[in-house]
Amino acid sequence: MDLRLNTAVEQGARSAARRGGPAAWLGNAVAMLRYRFFLHAGLLPYLLGAAWAHAVVDSFQPALFWAGLAGILLAVVGVEAFNEYFDDRMGTDRVFNPEDAPPMSSAVFWLGVAAFAAALGVGLYLAFQGGWPILLYAGLGGMAAAFYVAPPIRWAYLGLGETVIALSYGPLMVLGSLHLHAQTLAWPVVGPALAASLVPGLLIMALAVVNNIPDFHQDRLVGKRNLVVRLGRERAVWLYTVLAGAALLVVAIGVAAGLFPWPCLAALAALPLLVASHRKGRRTWQRPRDFVPAVRAIVRCYLLAVLLFTVGLFLQFWVTP
Repeated sequence: MDLRLNTAVEQGARSAARRGGPAAWLGNAVAMLRYRFFLHAGLLPYLLGAAWAHAVVDSFQPALFWAGLAGILLAVVGVEAFNEYFDDRMGTDRVFNPEDAPPMSSAVFWLGVAAFAAALGVGLYLAFQGGWPILLYAGLGGMAAAFYVAPPIRWAYLGLGETVIALSYGPLMVLGSLHLHAQTLAWPVVGPALAASLVPGLLIMALAVVNNIPDFHQDRLVGKRNLVVRLGRERAVWLYTVLAGAALLVVAIGVAAGLFPWPCLAALAALPLLVASHRKGRRTWQRPRDFVPAVRAIVRCYLLAVLLFTVGLFLQFWVTP
């Protein structure tokens, strides 16, 4: 998942990756670890699960936390490498680019394979320490990540990419992180955490939808039957707004129902960013360059909502005797 807000460094890294050689590995590593994907898709839901374990379940295992974080980092590198490599092979990013650029180096593919293999090793270690459910969470998340655009499944081409992203970086990430510390499948523990996982899950799904709006034409031409291609760009603006709004509604309902501590209501401070994104999106969905501020506003909405929701958990833990 690429938010299309590339810097010159990232573009240079892609060029180096196509040329191959040592510069490809170094340059591509910079691109793989760009801050936005790591924060949006991996770090925040993982931290939310750990915060829930610490603040709600009163259980935290520092060694497992850091090992799990390393596994998430490796998985993110694998996702980015596979997405870049297979998008390049399908020509998605060059549909309207007249430059006859050489194919991306196979080193990018093998970087992804190595990262996923290392992540699998971490997953096996965590399963040995925390039980077989870790393999379930990691296995399902790995299937979703590795085959998002890679054959033979290619979730993004089946119209399931956004849903897979929501499940991976919502329930699977949050509950997997929680299980590292609580090591239980008991519903009184897992149920409220599952509800909490809908907050990042729905927001990341909204982010996936809004990200695909500027790429509507090239995605359609290469056969990506994502939700934006299926619904059209104008209706997709309403879709991502509803998804993000539903995430914030989950916060309000969860607090009212007693599932979440009341300080989690701070996440609703992200609502103005959603409103701003929707207003901009309604006016600019036909003009990709002008649409970028709508994407940025949803990115900030995601960051603010999930961060404040997580901080709310800790505040409740600290103020409750």
